[in-house]
This record gives sequence, C-alpha cells and structure tokens, in this order.
Amino acid sequence: MTSIPAATVILLKAQDAGPPLILMAERARHLAFAGGALVFPGGRVDAADITTARTPSLAQGFETLAHEDAAARITAARETLEETGLLLSSGPLPDPQMLAHARAMLASGPDSAEACTYAATLAALAHHVDASRLHPYGIWEPPAAAPIKRRFHTRFYVVDVTGNAQTTSADGYEAVSIHWLTAAQVLENQASELVFPTRCVLARLAAHASVEAILADSNSHYIQPEIRERDGQPWLTIPTGLGYPHTEEPLASVRRE
Repeated sequence: MTSIPAATVILLKAQDAGPPLILMAERARHLAFAGGALVFPGGRVDAADITTARTPSLAQGFETLAHEDAAARITAARETLEETGLLLSSGPLPDPQMLAHARAMLASGPDSAEACTYAATLAALAHHVDASRLHPYGIWEPPAAAPIKRRFHTRFYVVDVTGNAQTTSADGYEAVSIHWLTAAQVLENQASELVFPTRCVLARLAAHASVEAILADSNSHYIQPEIRERDGQPWLTIPTGLGYPHTEEPLASVRRE
C-alpha cells in the first residue's frame, strides 16, 4: 500500500520557569484516523503545497529544500492555521476578521482546495512562510506489516511560537479542544489517548528542559517501527540510539489509529 505524505508540527512555547509548553489538539471522535486522540496539528500534503513553496513571494528559504520537505513545511503551516488559528508566516499584523474568514474558508472547502486557499490567504495578508522556522524532527512511517487502513509518511517539525500574541482555538471539526501542556503532563495524564509515534515523540521532548535544547536536537531521522516477538507476544519497537527514550510497547496496548 502506498503511503500518504503528511506533515505534523510541534508548537513550543517557553515558560518563565519549567519546561516548554506544547500545543496538543484533541481530535473529534467521529474522525476515522486517531478519533479522540491528543495529537500535534497536521494533515496530508496537498499537491499544490509545493507550488506555494516554490513561489518566492509566499515562501522564503525553500530554494534548496527537496520537494517532499518543502511541500511538507507548507502543509505544516497551513494545517496549523486551520486547526489552531496560529499563523506560522511573517508579514504585517493581520486584520482579525480577514484571518477568521480565511480560516473558515480552509475549514469549509474540500480538502483538494485547501492548499490553494492557503496560498491565496498568504497573498491577501502579504505574508510568507519562512522555511527556517520549521525545524525537522524526524520522519515516521508505520511498520510494513501493520494491518492499518491508512499509511502516512509523516514529517515532523518543531516551531518556537514563544511571544506569539495570537490566541489559539480549535476549529471545531478536526480539533475539538486545544491544550498547552508540558510533554511530561501529557505523558502522565493522557498516555492512553496517544498514538504510538506521538507518545515516542513526547518522551523525546520531555527529555529537554528548554525550547533551545529541543531545537538543537532537531534531525530528519527516518523511523519505521517493527513488530517483534518477545516471550511469545508481539511488541512494537523502534531503533535505540536515535534520542527516543520510549522505544517499545506490547502491541496489544498500542493505539495505532
């Protein structure tokens, strides 16, 4: 089965004391993928996202990026606006009504039109996406043997939004609520509502005490979990030595979709 390219973004906000806060969105329970789970914002890459990435007035610093990476960074910015209301683009202070209208258009239109709507939004706001704001934080793909309906090839990015004065709100369709929490808080209180990659990534984030430390740990490691037998039971595992403290779970307890 061919994997679907996707992108997800980890939004970080520094605190005066303590580890950074991370934006977690609760997905609506009616959704086919990860319904009811706490997730980072994100979604499928649209074919038109690469056009935005290659348009100098809309995107800067994308010239040397591979197509897949360039398109995924635009996807991450687009999905963040739709699901949370946060702009990950630079430019004049946006008119709140115009921004609300743009977000509503993203949410109400067909998925195939979202990328074009986002490009039009950037142009109307005189904004551009800066590639350097989105730091790679790994690429995940499900196990080859996993019997799942949707296979996503997902690029993770981290973005520092400390000092961003915009308010966040759930879009009410994909995301029904938004929470700013530390990685440790999510792992302690919401572990059962996490899909396996999110749990692994949160454990990696929790190992760092600051936004700066997380950004310094950015990389594009490819992670494809494997199903291995241990004591007669299947386990889901990822390689050690890549910075993920959480590397395995009994398959029976894993939430995969």
